[in-house]
Amino acid sequence: MPTWSGTRKKLEEDYLCPALRGRVRYFATTYRESHDQEGRAAILVDGVEILKSNYYDYDGTFWSMYYRSEEEPSAIQQTVLDQGLFDQYVFYNAFHEFDNQSIEASLTSRTPLVRVFALLDRRVGKRRLAALEDTMEQELDWVCPFYRLRMEAEGLKFGGNRNETDS
Repeated sequence: MPTWSGTRKKLEEDYLCPALRGRVRYFATTYRESHDQEGRAAILVDGVEILKSNYYDYDGTFWSMYYRSEEEPSAIQQTVLDQGLFDQYVFYNAFHEFDNQSIEASLTSRTPLVRVFALLDRRVGKRRLAALEDTMEQELDWVCPFYRLRMEAEGLKFGGNRNETDS
């Protein structure tokens, strides 16, 4: 597994679209002194954590659902991730998936974090980005702000009203 600094460099320098460089930062850490050396991960935009989660929220929700549900653990894990909960290992695994497949596969991945990485990727051009607007209607609430961020950074108009408040 690559080092965190190598992963972060790839995400922020190699993959990130030029319009967002310096604005988007990725963060993941393992707290070596904590029980089981767990940690957290986040995506920051302009210094503010827009998406963040940690082992305790992720694991607690997983086990709570597991004991109340008859679903398979993999289905529960997907449900928890769809809620925007993950730990640093899920974050690392999402990056590994993203880093080892085409941008087309990443844009349609079952893993929402992979789709976020893809939306911010330089390989997604303005036309492709604009063409994704229809699919954003079905996208998870916590993924859409990254699409909107990218559209705005590229100077494109986002026509959807999803998650926007009326002024």
